[in-house]
Amino acid sequence: MTSTTIQVPRETRDHLAELAKERGMSIGQLVEALAAGQPTAAQRAEQLAADREVARQVMGVDVSDEEFDQAPDILGNIYKIAADKVRAARGSAA
Repeated sequence: MTSTTIQVPRETRDHLAELAKERGMSIGQLVEALAAGQPTAAQRAEQLAADREVARQVMGVDVSDEEFDQAPDILGNIYKIAADKVRAARGSAA
């Protein structure tokens, strides 16, 4: 694999060096791992399309992308309900 040089401020380089040392890797390996964990917009779109296809197959219903986009944020609603319950429990314990 060929390598390249990137320019970052000295403080950033030192921070990356410390993080890499703590993880037992080189700065290059650390940057590679950080980059691998951040998908591009195209990769996110590809994953979304694949996830929607799986959902269609599991549900057995041909839901359009527009219908997916208009669907309620179920996971967000679950988080909100859970947070409300935690706040209520803390309020009653006080």
